Amino acid sequence: MRRLRSLSETECYVRLYGGWDSTVTLVKIEPRRPRYELAVSGGDLRQEVEARIEARTEELLAELDAGEAAAEAA
Repeated sequence: MRRLRSLSETECYVRLYGGWDSTVTLVKIEPRRPRYELAVSGGDLRQEVEARIEARTEELLAELDAGEAAAEAA
C-alpha cells in the first residue's frame, strides 16, 4: 500500500489505540541549538587528565620507595 502523506503522531495514536485518552499528552521536542566550536576536543582532555594521573602516580610511588629506603636505613 502506498501512502499519499505521512501520518502525524496524533493520527498514529488514534489508529493504534482506537481513540484518545485524556491522560495522554503529546510533547513537541524542539531541535537543539547548535553547539559551540571548542578549541579542545573531549579526547584531548581525556588524554591530558590520564597523563596527569599517571605522572602523579609515578610521583607517589617514588615518594613511597624513598620512604621505605629511609626506613630500612634506620
